[in-house]
Amino acid sequence: MRHALGRVGVWTFGFDDRPAARVAGDVRAIEAMGYPALWIPEGSGSADVLAQLSWLLASGERLTVASGIANVTARAPEVLARGAALLSDAYGQRLVLGIGIGHEYSTEHRGFAWARPLDRMRAYLDGMDQVTGERAPAPRILAALGDRMLRLAAERALGAHTYFVPVEHTAHARALLGPEPVLAVELGVLAAQGEVAAGAVARDWAQHYLALPNYASNWRRLGFDDADVADGGSDRLIEAAFASGGADAVGARVREHLDAGADHVCVQVIGSDDGDEDVATLRQLAPTLLSL
Repeated sequence: MRHALGRVGVWTFGFDDRPAARVAGDVRAIEAMGYPALWIPEGSGSADVLAQLSWLLASGERLTVASGIANVTARAPEVLARGAALLSDAYGQRLVLGIGIGHEYSTEHRGFAWARPLDRMRAYLDGMDQVTGERAPAPRILAALGDRMLRLAAERALGAHTYFVPVEHTAHARALLGPEPVLAVELGVLAAQGEVAAGAVARDWAQHYLALPNYASNWRRLGFDDADVADGGSDRLIEAAFASGGADAVGARVREHLDAGADHVCVQVIGSDDGDEDVATLRQLAPTLLSL
């Protein structure tokens, strides 16, 4: 999985509403820049992640495509296991299956009770592992923030995928996981021009995530207090959560995560109004990031 993901990749929500032909063009552009991996979510506004993964894989030639994450409430475990195994059989090591428990609001929206998320994740993995057939299971990684989910990722998957975390969390996650599991870290990169505009974008973005208990609790565990997680985040939290500035500044933050124990950092351009700007920013960053 380390080889398939490479050191630095791309993470994006941008494909949720774009026409399929444009998505295919963006995939080819990202691949041509030299990025080895592309991550997509399965949020409440996303299409079925297996359908999206299939289209992205078909649109590229070399690019590894990863789910960040396939939500366990979106389909039965045997459906995800068989669908991912088919894609893995068709595209080889170009698929990484990221799986996550999701959030309380999305879980309840789909008619499930939120209680005991760790136990539900264990049961879901048990269901996946009971699937037998000619195809080998797809390589999987678990979305994890807290210690218990990180340990489960080390026990039942090839590693962990973290999101909206500072470098301190990366160091903690690596120490807890040990040396073998893969650690893939998402990093938000501010595309807005100017310090004031970038700060506004960052707080608007952070406010959504800090309203979710698992993210807010994760920051508190790292020494941030209630004031830090209120009103879109304190200056200290925003600085720790996002990378801003030019390519050198973004590259320096990516390097911090790598030095802290990340195997892979997937950068997410935030704050742009259209996909063209996202792609342009990724192109500007590529020479620096891909040399790390």
